[in-house]
Amino acid sequence: MNDELIAWREQFPALEDCIHLISHSLGCIPVRAAHDLAEFIEQWDARSVTAWDEWLPEVDKAAARIERLLSSPRGTVTMHTNVSMVQAIIASCFEFPAERNKVVFSDLEFPTSSYLWKAEERRGAEVEIIRTNGSVIDIDALCDAIDERTAVVPISHVTFGSQFIVDAKRVCQKARSVGAHVILDCYHSLGTVPVDIVDIGASFATGGAQTFLCGGPGSAYLYVRPDLIGQFEPRVTGWFANETPFALTVSGQAYAENIWRYQLGTPAVSALYQARAGADIVGQIGVAAIREKSLHQTQIIIDIVDELKFRLRSPREPELRGGAVVFDFVGAADVVRELSRRRIHCDFRPGAGVRVGPHFYNHDQEILAFFQQLYEIRH
Repeated sequence: MNDELIAWREQFPALEDCIHLISHSLGCIPVRAAHDLAEFIEQWDARSVTAWDEWLPEVDKAAARIERLLSSPRGTVTMHTNVSMVQAIIASCFEFPAERNKVVFSDLEFPTSSYLWKAEERRGAEVEIIRTNGSVIDIDALCDAIDERTAVVPISHVTFGSQFIVDAKRVCQKARSVGAHVILDCYHSLGTVPVDIVDIGASFATGGAQTFLCGGPGSAYLYVRPDLIGQFEPRVTGWFANETPFALTVSGQAYAENIWRYQLGTPAVSALYQARAGADIVGQIGVAAIREKSLHQTQIIIDIVDELKFRLRSPREPELRGGAVVFDFVGAADVVRELSRRRIHCDFRPGAGVRVGPHFYNHDQEILAFFQQLYEIRH
């Protein structure tokens, strides 16, 4: 293919010292991230406490970058530090009466979902986990489990362990028809798979900058459907969720009328500066172009996996495959450790296998070099 996106590689000089095929777990650092963090430090140094005049608006600016990528309206996203925190805020919005206490998700969810929602059983929730073959979700079975007793369906848009793309729009349609709410985790889709959260119809969406948005840890987002923003009053809350936080009143929470009602305490703004460059770059390129290259490179990986007779854990169908490929073989964990020692970065996940995630800045030749090194280690 004509790889025009490789020109962006110069924005990621760290790539010259390694083979970085792990963007599904940690995107490569943009050179501009250091400059943006330096801006934060300079503001702190020069302005002391008045730096908050610059820092607080950065929360909404970071949210606006995510809104652009989600294709969501302005004022529907706010920023946090991780998805576990975001899911806890959402969970605290719900009560679980016997007539509507079900929480439905599959066993391909990231462990946070299971840990957090199983804990809600203490408050009356009834968790139903749909069993899978370890690679794909039976959407019929998932939708059949969503009924009039279902309150919440926390699912991934792209599963972390197999990179299966869930038909989220269909799940949202079923959920909405019975009065349930879908929380769509876009951690493994946003930045490599086009997302139109309004068209999908999720009540909430979560994710973070650490993976395909190349923003590092500490910058996560929460989207709330516009008509729902004023409907919920999270129990997990803090002073920045108040309608007048700097009034410092000691009383019951008086929630902000806008998306800030889903905030907690003091925002961790340094991580938002750190994440600025990656989201800007992805937005400038456009996810449609990134997706085209991703499908090309993940197909190269699948072809080699077939040639080497490894077990493929990701979907073959392009329309069902996210931005990485997962495969397995005997001794894979040890091979990945040696690859990392050689500064060839992928990862291994128990129950899944080797995960390889190229991004817009990778050469096709790096994929071939990765497999050559893998073959040498195994032999």
